[in-house]
Amino acid sequence: MINTFGLACLLLSFSALAADPAPVATPTPIKSGQESAQFCRHCHGEAGISLHPDIPNLAGQNAAYLLDQMNKFAAGKRKNEFMEGLIKALKPEERANIALYFSQQKVMPQPARNSAQTETGGKLYAKLCVYCHGDNAYGSDSIPRLAGQQTVYLQLSLKRYRSGSGERIDPRMQSYTRNLKDNDIDNLAAYLASLR
Repeated sequence: MINTFGLACLLLSFSALAADPAPVATPTPIKSGQESAQFCRHCHGEAGISLHPDIPNLAGQNAAYLLDQMNKFAAGKRKNEFMEGLIKALKPEERANIALYFSQQKVMPQPARNSAQTETGGKLYAKLCVYCHGDNAYGSDSIPRLAGQQTVYLQLSLKRYRSGSGERIDPRMQSYTRNLKDNDIDNLAAYLASLR
């Protein structure tokens, strides 16, 4: 079983693996993660591309971020009865392998349907979001990747942050979304969903 120190070591190595998976001599952790992720496919889709517009894609997400979110579900810090039950059934090693597996899957951006909307969303992103989520919306170990995410999921999440009604309350996100109109949120979501 992975102890706290072992999980910390995994978190530190995830960034390097995501940047350059070539040094991984054996596909065992990723293959194990693929096998353990079988139950995730019913909602999050094959290889982490969601089957439902209101459920997030996991493909290409930062491994350390995914592992942290799974651990929060297991500890009851994130509330979702279904997810809590599933994650609690996983061993720490399985969670780490699943996070690594999804982080290595290809992101499938949604084609921009309205170039003016996407352009407006890009300007708003550069003004409000780039500092934390990065130039390409790839996030970090502690901040989620938004590039290529589901449009509807992004819209719902931003509205929950704006109203403070979601399961995750984040003062920074609430302050940045407080003055967004629904149209702004739609523009942001369209822009982010179109990114590779």
